[in-house]
Amino acid sequence: MKFWKTIPFAAALLVVQAEEAPYNAPIPNLGSSQAAPATVPLYRVTVVQGSAKAINYRNLKSSARIDLMGTVLVRNASGVATVKVEDGGIHITAKVKNLPPASSFGGEFLTYVLWGISPEGRATNLGELVIKHGKGKVKGTEQLKTFGLVVTAEPYFAVSQPSDVVVLENVLSKGSPSQFEFIDAKYELLKRGQYTLNLTAVEPMAMNDKTPLDLYQAHNAVRIARAAGASFYAPEAFGKAENFLKQAEASTGGRKARVMLARETVQRAEDARLIAVQKQEKEQVAMETKLAQDKVDAAQKETAVAEAAKTTALKQTQLAEKENDALRATNEGLWSKNAGLQAKNEGLRSKLMEQLNSILQTRATARGLIVNMSGVLFQSGQATLLPAAREKLSKIAGVLSTHKGLKIEAEGFTDSNGSEAFNQNLSEKRAMNTKDYLVSQGVPAGSITFKGFGEEHPIASNDTEAGRQENRRVELVVSGEGVTDSKAAGL
Repeated sequence: MKFWKTIPFAAALLVVQAEEAPYNAPIPNLGSSQAAPATVPLYRVTVVQGSAKAINYRNLKSSARIDLMGTVLVRNASGVATVKVEDGGIHITAKVKNLPPASSFGGEFLTYVLWGISPEGRATNLGELVIKHGKGKVKGTEQLKTFGLVVTAEPYFAVSQPSDVVVLENVLSKGSPSQFEFIDAKYELLKRGQYTLNLTAVEPMAMNDKTPLDLYQAHNAVRIARAAGASFYAPEAFGKAENFLKQAEASTGGRKARVMLARETVQRAEDARLIAVQKQEKEQVAMETKLAQDKVDAAQKETAVAEAAKTTALKQTQLAEKENDALRATNEGLWSKNAGLQAKNEGLRSKLMEQLNSILQTRATARGLIVNMSGVLFQSGQATLLPAAREKLSKIAGVLSTHKGLKIEAEGFTDSNGSEAFNQNLSEKRAMNTKDYLVSQGVPAGSITFKGFGEEHPIASNDTEAGRQENRRVELVVSGEGVTDSKAAGL
């Protein structure tokens, strides 16, 4: 058969990559396991598609020999896999030859892994191929009956997804058993460099025969997990990986013990990396969903706000007029009574506070009644009254216009965002806009003044968005005869 038909499209693309960027950088010493700080805090995965021939072994009676052929990355590499049905599973023994050191494909690569690829694209790590003098062997077990075989270069043996450095694939030979069914298997490949995307620099490690290869893989796995944000998103799992690495680095216990600890380090580091990636992906999805919804909401509000504001203002004005008529009638009745001045003032103050408090939170102080309009007036950095604010102010104006002799001061405040000068100017504009709107709703212009205090006197913490929204406010200080006498502060 023709060799090009067995090469995945992704592997063909690697020819250009291999020619443009040869991996012949100088090899540094192993050094510390600490990786350089990540330049990009979020771990990203770019996926490419590949394909290989999946073989259906459902009708296999005993064993079969499957050829492995080198891809364009390593044309002279080859191998053979013996596939045997036994104990309810399929056992694979693969032997390869003429493979260069994995580090020749990039600083992040230290070993080779044999993969089983299902027709649906699920990849199963069947085991590590440790290469000596270009040769290697691995045994693995696949539970599926239909799968393809590929060999990839990887940063460590416990990876959960193949890289795009595909060096060997199973191929269709003339002697393939007739009962085999061949299916195109699609599989996802990580683009070269994705495991070390957040590392500032990755160079091949200087290795020697005295140090077990597993220890280099452990260092690689820990630095990759750290770069993926595992220390933040999976601190418990990552901490265990670091502890196992420290034990593996110790010379006590012998080579066998160090290898076992190093392999445990790799597995724990990969677990931590996967946890970190999954959590960051969830955060990214949530953020993108929120941004999309915010855009939809903003568009809907922009198209409806003018008409809604006009309709709402008309309804609120009509309602306020009715309420004002009722309040005027009530107040005229109160003024006609010949009760004592103090009793009348207390009644007015209590009534006024009750009326204002039914619209917005109002408290009595020695200065007078203070109506707190926070969280409903303005957007951050803006002085234009929102529709909800105008609705509340229309009702407030209806109440204030029915009480004669009142004095109102509109006091503007901001959150701590921006400079002091900017916030001072912004608070004055907010207070002035509030005053102008009250006048437009019937409050006598001579009875109301305004003043800005900038970011002074916050009523909530400026460290949270909710707190800053509370601090973006205008307070109406209502004073006058019967409102600010000596008993007012004790209401």
